[in-house]
Amino acid sequence: MSFNLLPIAPEIFLLTMACIILLVDAYLSDESRDLSYQLVQGTLLGTTSLLWLTFPTQKTFILSSLVVIDPMGALLKLFIVATVFVVFVYSRNYLKARNFFKGEYFVLGLLATLGMMTMVSAHNLLIIYLGLELLSLSLYAMVAMHRDSSQATEAAMKYFILGAIASGMLLYGMSILYGVTGSLDLSVIAQKTAQLDGNKTFFAFGLVFLMVGLAFKFGAVPFHMWVPDVYQGAPTSVTMFISTAPKLAAFAMLMRLLIEGLPAMQAEWQQMLVILSVLSMAVGNIIAIVQSNIKRMLAYSTISHVGFLLLGVLTATQTGYAAAMFYTIVYALMGLGGFGMIVLLSRAGFEAENVVDFKGLNERSPWYAFIMLILMLSMAGVPPMLGFWAKLSVLMEAVHTGYLWLALVGVILSVIGAYYYLRIIWMMYFEKPLDNEPIVTTPDMQVALSANGLIILGLGMFPQALMMACVGSIG
Repeated sequence: MSFNLLPIAPEIFLLTMACIILLVDAYLSDESRDLSYQLVQGTLLGTTSLLWLTFPTQKTFILSSLVVIDPMGALLKLFIVATVFVVFVYSRNYLKARNFFKGEYFVLGLLATLGMMTMVSAHNLLIIYLGLELLSLSLYAMVAMHRDSSQATEAAMKYFILGAIASGMLLYGMSILYGVTGSLDLSVIAQKTAQLDGNKTFFAFGLVFLMVGLAFKFGAVPFHMWVPDVYQGAPTSVTMFISTAPKLAAFAMLMRLLIEGLPAMQAEWQQMLVILSVLSMAVGNIIAIVQSNIKRMLAYSTISHVGFLLLGVLTATQTGYAAAMFYTIVYALMGLGGFGMIVLLSRAGFEAENVVDFKGLNERSPWYAFIMLILMLSMAGVPPMLGFWAKLSVLMEAVHTGYLWLALVGVILSVIGAYYYLRIIWMMYFEKPLDNEPIVTTPDMQVALSANGLIILGLGMFPQALMMACVGSIG
């Protein structure tokens, strides 16, 4: 048994600091609450440093194979921590304006980050479930924290009830796999599955329940019913959190369960992913067209992006997995910017959550209109933006592996989906503003949001570095 804890030093540091910050915050006055924020951001920077220092060059197993340390996991963890850091930067003023600037919000965010990092490195069904529940419970609490809002309370209840059902399904699938193989270790499960002599009935049952749980966490159709309501009902800062970093953790969970745990069931899970992918792309892009609430529009946009992400995974090739990972990271960057713009335009007593709130943005601030232009063009997949390369990579993998019809469906639905992104651009540049209030924000928000947009533009011009990092980590 190996007790080398150095590879999980980032997780240990994060957990320790979350407990310390919770204690410190209990003794702070409301005027001193900025200290909690600074400690949380310092913790995330420290975690990033530890992740960088302990970055693995090859796959290793520690703690009796409960945990796997590999380049894919380390890269995803870096992006998860960086994403959460930026989410907190965007959230700071939004929370202060609503008397919602509490240490508990940030501590819950740290615990959710710990849950995501646990999911990414799990090599055992119980550890995956442990990380998932830590993430989910933290998110339920974050959505419900705004107790004065009936919308947020309703969203939290829907999220909690549907999340509990999905977790039960996932746990039931895991129990079936354990009952058939006698092990919770993914390597042993993969070995036992490969030794089957053709009778895969019990494994197929287990796989179906696992897929229900996975599809719910991604928000894939037909398990997407929570996404629009939770995105619209939750405070925008919480919606931004839910829509970005957890998708990276969900991708890791998908890779661990299907590719590492059930490679012998490839034919079965490929068929399921084809259905989920097509339905998600179709429902997401078509229903988003009629949305007047931009948070709800971005929710359906997320569902459509999940369909494209699954398109890369179902190819069942190393380059396909790398393309899907690239897509997930790109989506997280775009989602951050999109919700960051909503937070920017919101102020005390006003939520900029309707599409018409972006009318005439170019007259109010040409720079922020330009940033939103980059984000919308990237989400629409217009070349040479980063989102274009993400879509192109998964579509090319689909074509190379014989799913030409699926790639054509993706292209058609992507063209249809471009309408609702271009509508935002039209309103920003060709409509008169409804609100002439000046856009007031802090320097850190200005820098972070500008950097967010420019990074997407820069990576769109030179996508090779990020793509090669994904290919190298998967290989």
